[in-house]
Amino acid sequence: MGQAETPMGEISGFVTLEGTGEPFKTPLIYRFLEKFLPAVLRSITNVHISGLSKVPRTGAAIFAGNHLSNLDPFIKIMAAQRPIHFLAKEGHFEKQPNRFVMISTGQIETFRESGGKDALARAVDVLHSGGCLGVFPEGTRSRRESPPFLQEGKTGVARLAARFPDVPVVPVILDIGARSFMPPGTILPRPWKKIRVVVDDPITFNDWVRNEEGGGLGNSRIDEIFSMDPETRDEEMRALYRKFTDQLIETLRARGAP
Repeated sequence: MGQAETPMGEISGFVTLEGTGEPFKTPLIYRFLEKFLPAVLRSITNVHISGLSKVPRTGAAIFAGNHLSNLDPFIKIMAAQRPIHFLAKEGHFEKQPNRFVMISTGQIETFRESGGKDALARAVDVLHSGGCLGVFPEGTRSRRESPPFLQEGKTGVARLAARFPDVPVVPVILDIGARSFMPPGTILPRPWKKIRVVVDDPITFNDWVRNEEGGGLGNSRIDEIFSMDPETRDEEMRALYRKFTDQLIETLRARGAP
């Protein structure tokens, strides 16, 4: 008889991320806009999306991709064909009409000075509710003026994936056209610019941590981590977060992120 598998869902109990306790619902205005706005955007832009069949149609999901322009969230919503709630820096909430748009579509304000703890708590609420969360692993739009634009990833996406180990993480890759669509410093987009978007295969933290090309952990190693003292276990988890994030960034790069 083979060794019994340790339930990987228990890993979420070791991830120090808690929600606010307040239920999260996609605002009605966002649900209304999501019904027709993506179709309008597709008709007036030159966006080409491949891999649409890989988008989870129901249940919680984490959409993670590279960040080249301020319009990237709209492009990713077009690809997902579902409402996505993004972690967004506080600057997007400071002035009207941006603030109204961000709040009325349920985006999540991130305060740089105090860190992302509060934002991640609300992100937990989104996933608990069965909603879609949008994450830019780089943390912010690339400020580089020429390729390579892709930056090192921050591990918040991995912590969320580990907190919800059966929720799929969906890579969404934008090519160089996204930077040309609305270059930094410009006010008006250039809708004629061609953008290629690739939706790659979703993966859960459960699947990744057991995969030989991912976390590479067998049952005995997982049991060993479970039995560690909290400080040592946290160190092991941080190493897993970094590896997951680095591999996600490399996936984006390999699939065409400039």
